[in-house]
Amino acid sequence: MTVAILVTHLLGTGHLARALTLARAFAAAGHRAIVLSGGRPVPHLDATGVRLVQLPPLQSDGVNFTRLLDDSGADATAEVLHARQSLIAQTLRDEAPQVLITELFPFGRRVLRDEFLTAVEAARSLPQPALVCASIRDILAPPSKPAKAQATDDIIDQHYDAVLVHSDAEIAPLGASWPVKSRLATRLRYTGFVASPPAPPHADGTGFGEVLVSAGGGGVGAPVFEAALDAARASPQRNWRLLVGGSHAADRARTLATTAPENARVEPARPDFRQMLHHAEVSVSMAGYNTALDLLQTGTPAVLVPFDVGGEVEQTLRATALARLPGISVLRSCELSGATLLSQIDKLGAAPRRAPRTEGLDGAAETVRIVQKLLDSRDAD
Repeated sequence: MTVAILVTHLLGTGHLARALTLARAFAAAGHRAIVLSGGRPVPHLDATGVRLVQLPPLQSDGVNFTRLLDDSGADATAEVLHARQSLIAQTLRDEAPQVLITELFPFGRRVLRDEFLTAVEAARSLPQPALVCASIRDILAPPSKPAKAQATDDIIDQHYDAVLVHSDAEIAPLGASWPVKSRLATRLRYTGFVASPPAPPHADGTGFGEVLVSAGGGGVGAPVFEAALDAARASPQRNWRLLVGGSHAADRARTLATTAPENARVEPARPDFRQMLHHAEVSVSMAGYNTALDLLQTGTPAVLVPFDVGGEVEQTLRATALARLPGISVLRSCELSGATLLSQIDKLGAAPRRAPRTEGLDGAAETVRIVQKLLDSRDAD
């Protein structure tokens, strides 16, 4: 079968990373996988075996997800939005996928409602109408008004065959962050967590004994990096490595490096980050979905600084759940400083190292099985 996944990451890169993990799983199972990506290009993410269609890119104005900016940082024009919709519709007509998966929508990305519905309508209008599924992570931003949840339910009822929840229902049920009424519950399919296959340790031990600092692919990690540099100055006995992601990563890394002490290396995000985690003394990061899975797979001690600006609660909920495990601590952004970061790292040094987690992380392969079963069941009717 041919599967098309439509995703737009507006701030960090986690949404695209998860979509690509799903697409690679479909490709590995012998299917054709297409990812239509509407955020800024992220060259270091793995698109092996996947046809990646880059739409005219958009980004958010910081955490203001209702204001869309084009690649130059200007307000996105109607022409840009129309060009995106046209490319989406044309790609779906040309590829004629048997399955369309929309990442996050309709539970989020409502500002892009028109283009997501354009995709759904194009997929449904094919000579052989496509199966349509939503793809969502473990924890969502709760709806600010009941009307938003109702509107989501209405779209699911009208247009969608299933909702793929990339979580374990016993660990993080969707109802913990989103109201689940009976009609939505019938559409839910829990896949388990979507993690890439475990990365092996580096043969040369790259990152050994370092404090490995990362802050996603967006521009919101500056406070984490600044606190890390302050902590590095106060702890010359430790080696620190800061990995800067997102757009203009090389420029941002060079700027941070000008104030870094000798025991701190600053560089752009690396594709071997997951291998480096095996060797790190401790990881300092936000609490995004993909980062959390990387930490579970490696067992690396971690200080989590959840992103909570603008009323965001997703990462705080996730970090709080993870902190029940040994070797993971949470440092709220309002308490973040070099001194508090060092204090948390020192506490982790006395905690036992967690064993790497191996169960419940095959959500990508399970997604392939679920989608195939849904497609077979529909075609048999």
